[in-house]
Amino acid sequence: MDHTQVIAGVASELHATEKALDDAITHATTLVQAMIGARTALSISPVAGAMSQTKAMEVIAALSTARESAVACHAELQKDHRRLGFGTYAAGPVDKPDEWDSRPMGHQERHLRVA
Repeated sequence: MDHTQVIAGVASELHATEKALDDAITHATTLVQAMIGARTALSISPVAGAMSQTKAMEVIAALSTARESAVACHAELQKDHRRLGFGTYAAGPVDKPDEWDSRPMGHQERHLRVA
């Protein structure tokens, strides 16, 4: 196997991991939504399901932390790739930034408009 195939294998696993985490977060949020909907449909007091709902939301928080780590891993792999001199290699989504920006996506510079 040449280095391009090895790198492609790692990139494939990275993207699969990121997608799996996104899918898990989606399923966990659907679980919370279903719990709230079921409690409402059955006219059960919010107090009765408070602890189980809190635990389900803890799952979402843990998955979010795991996703942040996967994204950080992605950034570090990108740096390693460049440091090792493997050149440009693109795999997965094509709308990736050239450089990792530490600012949250919603906080890029914006221009004010007068309505």
